[in-house]
Amino acid sequence: MRVMKGLCIISFLLCCLMVQPRATALAAPDGGIDRDALKRFSQVLDLVEQFYVKDVKQGELINGALKGMLQGLDPHSTFMSTTEYKEMQENTSGEFFGVGIEISLENGMVVVVTPIEDTPAFRAGLQSGDVILSINGQATQELSLQEVVSRIRGPRGTEVKLTILHKNAKEPQTVSIVRDAIPLISVKSKKLEDNYYWVRLTRFSERTTEELRDAIKAAEKESKAQGGLKGLVLDLRNNPGGLLDQAVSVSDTFLQKGDIVSIKGRRADTDRVYRAKAQSGDVRVPMVVLINAGSASASEIVAGALRDQKRALILGERSFGKGSVQNIIPLSDGAGIKLTVALYYTPNGSSIQAEGIVPDLEVVYEPPKEEKDGQRFMLREQDLNRHLENGKDKKKGQSKDSGNDVREQLARDNQLRMALQMVKSLPRLSEIKN
Repeated sequence: MRVMKGLCIISFLLCCLMVQPRATALAAPDGGIDRDALKRFSQVLDLVEQFYVKDVKQGELINGALKGMLQGLDPHSTFMSTTEYKEMQENTSGEFFGVGIEISLENGMVVVVTPIEDTPAFRAGLQSGDVILSINGQATQELSLQEVVSRIRGPRGTEVKLTILHKNAKEPQTVSIVRDAIPLISVKSKKLEDNYYWVRLTRFSERTTEELRDAIKAAEKESKAQGGLKGLVLDLRNNPGGLLDQAVSVSDTFLQKGDIVSIKGRRADTDRVYRAKAQSGDVRVPMVVLINAGSASASEIVAGALRDQKRALILGERSFGKGSVQNIIPLSDGAGIKLTVALYYTPNGSSIQAEGIVPDLEVVYEPPKEEKDGQRFMLREQDLNRHLENGKDKKKGQSKDSGNDVREQLARDNQLRMALQMVKSLPRLSEIKN
């Protein structure tokens, strides 16, 4: 079954497994139908239809009830109308248009989890923790999360006005953003020094592993004259996640054996273990992985696998902490639901739900002086209401940036500087036989 995740203007940070719809019935804990609950629901529905100040269609009321039921479970379960479900399917495979932000609904507020790199929202300066107060003048408190999605999305080249409240700001700010195609190319790479490369994954989409391997092959070819590739910095900062199968195959690119991730739910048929296997294209040079509070879901699977198997040094800040798995379940009328069915566990058996991946070497990002006034807090899974407890550059391949650009990037990014220093000091893992 295809492993998928909504990846778009506002994905919900899900790692989703596609499953077939399953017939269900409302049942009491003892297995029988809870007739009192059904009767109560019917009475309330009838009262609203008769006495509510406006005429509301029964279908709208029932859909609203379904949304409330699912969203009351946790931040990631939700009901999707036929239109919303169709949009979700388009977002996982085709080109789509919007501003490029990952959001969550928290205490009635629409909060930016992270902007997607190289999108209009990213260029407009939106950051993790920003609160979206209104869209084109309409207050977001009046809207469901899916309604927020519909209003932010729109045709390419059109404008949307978002009123944003930054952390510690005294007054909100209205930002005009022109909608554009959200790029699906998810891998960037750049030579930091001879034989040492930076590889940035912005998300986990359908071609991420293919793009990653192409970038590494290009780096190996370019560095061949200097003695070959000697180290990689894998940058997962602000990567909100994506497709589970891509997280597994990215991890497998750097591993030859052992567990990558396991999934455990209430039902035995949701349990599964993903394991690495030796491949001819396996990459075995020393690695440092960069993470921060914007690294979520699939990013945490990769970081957790490489950490637990001692394949890479994890550097940066504690990750988001989204360790749950959602099934995408289509319904017979074309609608669908996202339902949390399991937690995932790193190879050593740890759940990172609401905790995140703790780096081996904690290095807090220090923004350049001119950016310090704009610092904002970073949102994590544990900050979301109803979160589950855990029980305890657009061109593919090599960047053409000049050496000056690399030096400037290193000068502005203390975490990347440290990562380069560390990867140069790590043992030659390519000489170690696993």
